[in-house]
Amino acid sequence: MDLDLTGKPCPIPVIEAKKALSQAAPGQIVRLLVDNEPATRNLARMAAGQGHAFQCEAAGPGRFLVTLTAGTKAPGQESGRLVVAIGRDSLGHGPSPELGLTLMKTFIFSLTALETPPEHILFFNGGAFLTSEGSKALDDLKTLESRGATINTCGACLNFYQLTLKIGSITDMFSITATLAQAEKAVTL
Repeated sequence: MDLDLTGKPCPIPVIEAKKALSQAAPGQIVRLLVDNEPATRNLARMAAGQGHAFQCEAAGPGRFLVTLTAGTKAPGQESGRLVVAIGRDSLGHGPSPELGLTLMKTFIFSLTALETPPEHILFFNGGAFLTSEGSKALDDLKTLESRGATINTCGACLNFYQLTLKIGSITDMFSITATLAQAEKAVTL
């Protein structure tokens, strides 16, 4: 299988590689053409974490041919009861608010590429903006919900910011705390 992923920003090459590898039989080769070194590093990490062989070679100026040979998934990859708690509408800290908003949107999009989506995605404080009217993450959250993720947003936060919930259900901080306490794995942003 050959995929031309030139011009595709991170994390698209990894997501597309994972899709192709999920359909590949052990030993089947997936070739990807990418145009940036960070994509090659991210593909190498993904391959190592999932038990796939990885090779990379130059394929012209600024282009790289990545060859992945499907193997078996490493034990414990993308398994367990994952809960993601999001308390802000942007990811990271820096002088560009626009970058933080883009990174959060990309993070939520990346969750859709996991073989097993999070069991729960919890939103509170500024994270409530992501489940409300006008959020650019709504389509990705709908995808996650359709794949079995439970999406809950703090009602007090919605009321405080005067937001209208557009996806998932309203919850309270006690339920958020209890869900996090029962998680096998938790990511808090």
